[in-house]
Amino acid sequence: MKLIGFTTEERLPDEEKLIEMALDCGLDYIHIRKPLWSEAEMVSLLSSISPRYYNRVVIHDHFSVALLFPIGGVHLNRRCSTPPVSYKGRVSKSCHSIEELNENSELTYCTLSPIFDAISKSGYTSNFTLKELENATKSGILGQNTIALGGICPENVLKIAQIGFGGVAVLGYLWQDSTVESVAKRVRLLRTAIDEIEC
Repeated sequence: MKLIGFTTEERLPDEEKLIEMALDCGLDYIHIRKPLWSEAEMVSLLSSISPRYYNRVVIHDHFSVALLFPIGGVHLNRRCSTPPVSYKGRVSKSCHSIEELNENSELTYCTLSPIFDAISKSGYTSNFTLKELENATKSGILGQNTIALGGICPENVLKIAQIGFGGVAVLGYLWQDSTVESVAKRVRLLRTAIDEIEC
């Protein structure tokens, strides 16, 4: 199972250190999602991250930046719905319905949300019943290239795996206390939960 982190929308103190620590402790990818940022701010953050992490960084905005840094992917969404013409890296996408998943089988992976009530967004509640998700798995729509997002924590990783998702993406749980120690601990707890399933 993949373990993916999403950044908060706002800039965090020492965010580059938090991102590097999260990747060191077990995230497969980190998605930089900063919808209100300028391209210069995105370049500034990427420039402050060690280049050895670039292949595990995915951006949600200012896709032209993907041509300046050897990053690991771009993530399509309502704001940025197509990758740069000459971009050859991984492409993923945000989906909010089973129907959307069915339309995107050619992508590296899709996130589906919200699976559980969101930790980071008040009032952002689960959008799917267990039966809907199980039916999507049985029909081959939901599978290893589908990543569960929304309300993810170590306690529900097993349920996600049993449904048939190929991984989890975390936002609210990861940044509840944005210190290096807390982020490292939370990533390790998630990675342990995944490793226990895969043993």
